[in-house]
Amino acid sequence: MKHSTAEILREYGPFPGVDAVHGVSFDGQKVWFAAGEKLTAFDPESGETLRSIDVAAHAGTAYDGRYLFQLAGDRIQKIDPDTGEVLSTIPSPGGGRDSGMTWAEGTLWVGQNRERKIHQIDPETGKILRTIESNRFVTGVTWVDGELWHGTWEGDQSDVRRVDPQTGKVLERLDMPAGMGVSGLESDGSDRFFCGSGPGGMVRAVRRPK
Repeated sequence: MKHSTAEILREYGPFPGVDAVHGVSFDGQKVWFAAGEKLTAFDPESGETLRSIDVAAHAGTAYDGRYLFQLAGDRIQKIDPDTGEVLSTIPSPGGGRDSGMTWAEGTLWVGQNRERKIHQIDPETGKILRTIESNRFVTGVTWVDGELWHGTWEGDQSDVRRVDPQTGKVLERLDMPAGMGVSGLESDGSDRFFCGSGPGGMVRAVRRPK
């Protein structure tokens, strides 16, 4: 297993009025993050906050190329980012004990924090298609270039790790510096991960190793 310390490229925030950052997603231009009662978007180049949507946003956030998906309690909401309207909801696989979420291969992938699992689910029905076991608490989840990465945060230890999507075996690990945790996680599709800070109301860009 490859093992290194995470390289922090940039910190965004703390954002005013945001106590904690939960889910994080990226729509190709804007980073979206879940902050309890709203989804907020900012420009990762300028750091400028662009807009917010008033919607329950307690855990992971995902983007399918057109719509946002947001965990809210025991439901996953499908949201039109242009209007802020909630278009539909499906049950979440963890019944409210869900953490991170991402979109890949036409499906949603949802982390289960204390159960140490990642579920692949049908975005129309919420049906669980398959489950990957982790050996750490799972926070954010993201796919990039066929690689499955997830955040962990257990006690004072937090890292971003690449796991084998078939077996769950850890292939690579980036340890966060002391005092920095990872709540939400999303790739920019290239060489950056956007990581929610949990408490503290920040988002950090971390270098994805090549």
